[in-house]
Formats: sequence, structure tokens, C-alpha cells
Amino acid sequence: MRPDVELDEGDPDVSARFLVVGLGNPGPRYAETRHNLGFWVVDRIAREERLAWKQQGRAFTTRWGSGWLMKPTTFMNASGEAVAPFVRYYKIAPERLLVVHDDMDLPLGRLRLRRGGSAGGQKGVRSIIEQLGTDRFDRLRLGIGRPPAGWDAASWVLSKFSPDERGVADRVAAAAAEAVRTWRDQGLEAAQQRFNGLDLRESGS
Repeated sequence: MRPDVELDEGDPDVSARFLVVGLGNPGPRYAETRHNLGFWVVDRIAREERLAWKQQGRAFTTRWGSGWLMKPTTFMNASGEAVAPFVRYYKIAPERLLVVHDDMDLPLGRLRLRRGGSAGGQKGVRSIIEQLGTDRFDRLRLGIGRPPAGWDAASWVLSKFSPDERGVADRVAAAAAEAVRTWRDQGLEAAQQRFNGLDLRESGS
């Protein structure tokens, strides 16, 4: 399956193309949940850059310089069904794909960039690995912490941030948007050096 629109006239050279995918679930029911933190980041970039989303294939996309931002409309567990056709059609190299997603293995307030590796239980990432046939793409992991006692993982990721957590989540989204810009402009290593050590918890750093 190819996306529904063709390349724009004067489109950049293949080697310059990139794709930043924020993971989440579509619709207002899920908009404020922990699982949608990836959507928050790409929405923030689009808002700050005054970019307009449009439906393209099974995702909302917007052009951003020589690349694109994407929000799949497939629901989290099938994210690869939106990402893989787009990547193949536009011939985007795996190392020029950045997937922004929530991660229970990190506490809220921490973010981590890396290339490759397993999905770590994140079903959207797992779907992208399966559909692309490779894990050699970049990820920006946004911590949401482990569920408290009595919560299962599915209920936790689909819950909303508490009022006390919301300020931290907003700081994470802001820092993650800057991490994406650094990744785009300077590459993975520069973004890792700048952002992997950040702790945006109650210290307000």
C-alpha cells in the first residue's frame, strides 16, 4: 500500500528525507492519556512550526522541511501498518526514522534516545519492527513509570496524568520536541548527549 498523495514537486533528495512518528491512539477519548505522549510531542512541533496536518494513507502527516511528522490513525497496536508503507514509498532510510513513544521502563520526567533494540513491551514499536522487518530505527522513549499496585499495564497506559504529574508531562513534551529538532539537525549522538541525562521531575530541571 502506498500513501494517497504523490511527492511534492521539487521534493528533496532521498538522502535528506526523514520521518518523525509520534505514537498514540486517535480520538478525543485517548488524547490526554499516558499512551499518547508521542502524539503530544509531534502536535507540539506542528503547533510551534505552524504546520497543518492532513490525512495521508492511515495517518495524519505534515511536511516539515525535507521530512515529515506523522500520527498514525491505526491505533497503537497496528502503528506499523501506517509507518511501513510510508517509509517504503518515500524511500526513507531506517536511520532517518525516529519513533517517539511512551515507555514504562523509565520514570515520568526522563527521556532516552537510542537506535535499534527490542520493542521492550511497547506494542506500537513492536508493530513497526514487524512491518518494516528491521529494528534499526531511532526511538525517543518518554518515561511514564510503572503502574502502581493493583493496576495492570493496559489500564495504566490508558489512564490520564494526575494533576501533580501533568506539569512534569508537559515539560517532557517540551524537552522531547527540542530533542527531535536536535536529532533532525545534528543527528542521534548529539541528541543523546544533550537529552539522555535530563531529569524533569519535581526539581524542575
